Amino acid sequence: MVTVNIPEEVLVLAGLDSQPASGGASKLLALELFREDRISLGRAAELAGVGIEEFAEFSAHRGVPLHCAQADLAEDRETANRLGL
Repeated sequence: MVTVNIPEEVLVLAGLDSQPASGGASKLLALELFREDRISLGRAAELAGVGIEEFAEFSAHRGVPLHCAQADLAEDRETANRLGL
């Protein structure tokens, strides 16, 4: 676990001030990794601590399109199985 100090204004501007700071920051970091195609949708949701559907909605609200390659789908299935979904 890493501790980072984030100014409250950053969370307010990101529209994440209604949730714990660590959760909001985790979502934004996971979203950026997903946007850069460095992780799959399922892995991003796992890192953000939310379900795939919630993360997909979070992504859509921020204008990040869902992009899924065959390898991503396989990884997402493994993640879902591991989480018991």
